[in-house]
Amino acid sequence: MISAASLTRFRELLQKRLGWTFADTDLGQTAEVLGARAKAHGISVREYLDRLAGRRWHTEVTELAGALSITETYFFRHPEQFRVLRERALPELIEARAGQRVLRLFSVGCSSGEEAYSLAITAVQACPGPDWIVTVTGVDANREVLRRARGATYSPWSLRDTHEDVRHRWFEPAGDDFRVIGEVVSTVRFVEHNVATDDPQLWHPARYDVIFCRNLLMYLTEEVRADLVRRMTRALTDGGFLFLGHTDSLGSRPDGLELCHADGTVYYRRHSTPPPAATPAPRRTVPVAPRPATVEDTHRQVLGLMRDDRFAEALAAVGPGDVLARGVLLAQLGRLAEARDTALRLLDTGGPQADAHHLLGVCHELDCADQAVGQYRLAAYLDPEFAMPRLRMGLLARRRGDDRGAADHLEAALQLLITEDDDRLVLFGGGFGRLALSTLCRTELDACGARR
Repeated sequence: MISAASLTRFRELLQKRLGWTFADTDLGQTAEVLGARAKAHGISVREYLDRLAGRRWHTEVTELAGALSITETYFFRHPEQFRVLRERALPELIEARAGQRVLRLFSVGCSSGEEAYSLAITAVQACPGPDWIVTVTGVDANREVLRRARGATYSPWSLRDTHEDVRHRWFEPAGDDFRVIGEVVSTVRFVEHNVATDDPQLWHPARYDVIFCRNLLMYLTEEVRADLVRRMTRALTDGGFLFLGHTDSLGSRPDGLELCHADGTVYYRRHSTPPPAATPAPRRTVPVAPRPATVEDTHRQVLGLMRDDRFAEALAAVGPGDVLARGVLLAQLGRLAEARDTALRLLDTGGPQADAHHLLGVCHELDCADQAVGQYRLAAYLDPEFAMPRLRMGLLARRRGDDRGAADHLEAALQLLITEDDDRLVLFGGGFGRLALSTLCRTELDACGARR
């Protein structure tokens, strides 16, 4: 028999380690888990609690997360939220990201992966062309459900609210079950993460266009819940969308977010970043002259901002002589006419340049694909080691249905990406690094039926 004092201590430790809170109706399950975990280690309940309290015990915290969490879910759960995502959020985001062609989505408390794959399917369906990059990150503290998520295979019960057309297009039979097709699986990654802790890589500012965090906040303590909401708000891009569970509410005026209503559901949008607040005048002191920033310093700063997808800030910081970076940033921000003029000015003053021709190709993709291909061909001719024009030509060939031509370009791009210059990847990778771009090449090669 577990004493009330032991049970109270266990719940306090769970709040500290996992950030979870428990109702009195959960006492039976909590006591059962406490007894089972102490028995599994062959120690008394008191010894178990002492060990849990005394030091970091990551593997045991993971076991507790699995034993205590509720993991039942299914594809396209709460269809009204996915309708808002499909009909309102994604069309706005796609228009805003026309220059970048990248969408990033985040499933917080993803359980066995149905929500993350639902987000991926919805986003891939919404993209206007195969050259768009979709990434979905799913996080959960329960290692066992993440193992099932990575397997991407589900029973018919998990697809009970999935339209038949969607089932035929995005799933394949796996015995009596269904497996998510590789095109979707390749866009999703799963990470073991305890939301009671921070992770600067996961919660990078302005990283995600859409965050789903449904039916999780109600299980968290007030402090952990507030910290998580702040992290999610900070991690959204300007104008990004946050969807919570129907039992979760942030009130009518959440900090940094706008409350929205549509199609019978509530969601939130990230406010545009406000201008920095004025700072008081410094005290009169003897000034120490800082080292003047060099052109190289400024260029490094711009590349750093681009790595963080902070394109507007990077454009504001770009130096007057860094014309290529200015043109790339204008294209990233959808200001294609200005970007095109910048590329032409580079060519007028500096002669044939692979980077300038590539930038011109990016500017032409939306209005004239043939001109874009011509510019990419010239960029690849001028610099045979330049991976990105080969990648773009491969994607455009896929769009035309030329799988053989696409495979040739994508194979070349995949090899060139191995040695591509890091700074060039920052400039022309659309916010994605070597690994993500290589994965895109492999995915498109699979779609072409090419062997590598």
